[in-house]
Amino acid sequence: MPSDAETREAGRWNFRPKTPLAQNPLFQWPPNPRAIFKWYAAFWLEISTTTLCLVIALLAYFAILPGLSEMQVLAWGWVFKVWLANLVPQVICAGTLHYWLIMRKGQGDKTKYDPRDQADNNGTFTFGNQVHDNMFWHIASGITLWTGAQVLVFWGMANGYAPTLLFPGNPLWFLTFFVLIPIWSSFHFYWVHRLLHWPPLYKIAHSLHHRNVNVGPWSGISMHPIEHLLFYTNFAIHFVVPSHPLHVLFHGYVQSTHPVFSHSGFEELVIKDKRQAKLGVFFHQLHHRYFECNYGTVEMPWDRWFGSYHDGSACATDETRARKKQMYT
Repeated sequence: MPSDAETREAGRWNFRPKTPLAQNPLFQWPPNPRAIFKWYAAFWLEISTTTLCLVIALLAYFAILPGLSEMQVLAWGWVFKVWLANLVPQVICAGTLHYWLIMRKGQGDKTKYDPRDQADNNGTFTFGNQVHDNMFWHIASGITLWTGAQVLVFWGMANGYAPTLLFPGNPLWFLTFFVLIPIWSSFHFYWVHRLLHWPPLYKIAHSLHHRNVNVGPWSGISMHPIEHLLFYTNFAIHFVVPSHPLHVLFHGYVQSTHPVFSHSGFEELVIKDKRQAKLGVFFHQLHHRYFECNYGTVEMPWDRWFGSYHDGSACATDETRARKKQMYT
């Protein structure tokens, strides 16, 4: 039987998944090969945001992305193609989820974390509307600076400044790098995110993203341009580690399309009372509710190692609030 504290904690949510929340078993000791396989199988051998990002990357690479020879010289023509390769899937994913979950309310509040609706007539948001605010910053700043980072990498590859990799030359590394990109992204995100919670940076930049306590699909990369500039510095890895343009596309979708789903506000997609796919990440939803916790992702245990881990329990909420009070007094 849950304690009174756990009952109160559960009552703060419309839906709360089983706690304590799980993290990547790759970093647990002693090693558990079965658990590790099941963890990565859920990302790579099932329908997931990771496999979706890979499919989008393949479609964009073969249908839109120009060859490296064309990208040797910066020109609006091919830059626009890269921007389009980012814009179209982002609008489809965020727009479809927003329509189903929020406009149509296709699954009602089933697996919805926060019981509240998206904010309207609220002066906190640009245009006084949470959705319009999120769409503007998501597209105008997010997709633009995401594209700019990729353009720099593609231009570097085309001119020999960034090391390139071809599948026939090293197929094992070519495939392995797809698995390592989300881990690198998680590592980079944690440290940039901690920096963004430094009060001066938080005030001028990161607070824009944290307007969204009750997140939605368009909240994913709704950020201040300063935050986007820091967020997309993770593409610098391609100037160090040999990679292929397909890796760069996949990296971008992991970095930018995955947050559309992780910020959906719903644990799962439900159609005709049947759970179809995993959507949200409660681990990060807790960060938007309680702020000074879960700066990273479940992919790497930085929060557990540095004492900022919220596992969804009432005890963790008390610890987070105590830590926040100490930080701001």
